[in-house]
Amino acid sequence: MHISVRFPAALAAVAFLALSSGTCAQAQSTAKPTTGNGTYIAGDPLAGVRYNNRYDLSLGMAYDHMKAGANVLQGANLGGLDLSGSFWFSKHFALEGTGRSYLGSSGAGTSGPNVVHGPFVSQYVFTAGPEWLGPHNKHGALIAHAMFGGAYFDAHLGNVSPLTENFYSNQIAPAAIIGGHMDLNRSAHWVFRITPDAVMTHYAMPSTPAVSQYDVNFAISVGIEYKFNKKR
Repeated sequence: MHISVRFPAALAAVAFLALSSGTCAQAQSTAKPTTGNGTYIAGDPLAGVRYNNRYDLSLGMAYDHMKAGANVLQGANLGGLDLSGSFWFSKHFALEGTGRSYLGSSGAGTSGPNVVHGPFVSQYVFTAGPEWLGPHNKHGALIAHAMFGGAYFDAHLGNVSPLTENFYSNQIAPAAIIGGHMDLNRSAHWVFRITPDAVMTHYAMPSTPAVSQYDVNFAISVGIEYKFNKKR
């Protein structure tokens, strides 16, 4: 009689302990994790990208292809710097100005005992014009521009006449830049920028009669842009 009473009581005790341990385990598994030292908190470095800045400035390593003369078959591959800045009137429209300097060697357009082989030539371009913000989001933007101004060409020939090389004379000539920027935002202020352009110039030959030629060449620069804090 005592055995039959103790056995159900033991079963009840075991069942109570099992239920209690299951409830405790469930409570532990559903408890909210506590925040301690070393906890990683994800952030968004692009959260502050707004496209409402008034000014920006960019600097890039630049490449330009050009012909040093109207009849020079071998083009010159020039390297240099591209410094550009913008003043934004609204979200989509700005006035942009750029100054670019290029230096490299060129093949001569003729042959002879007085020809300088592989002379250095340089080109300096200063233009300004409208800029338009196209498709954009917090990750990046496409921007178009059309800028007009002048270019200075220097053949660096010293006392040798440009005609000896069949080169343009050292001169300032009309120039235009048509192209744009491909921007990749890295933060609210810093941007990785690629700028492909068509560079148009109108240089003249020091010949009689005078010969001038329109040239359209490819240029590209890669660098960084900084957007200043001042807002529109």
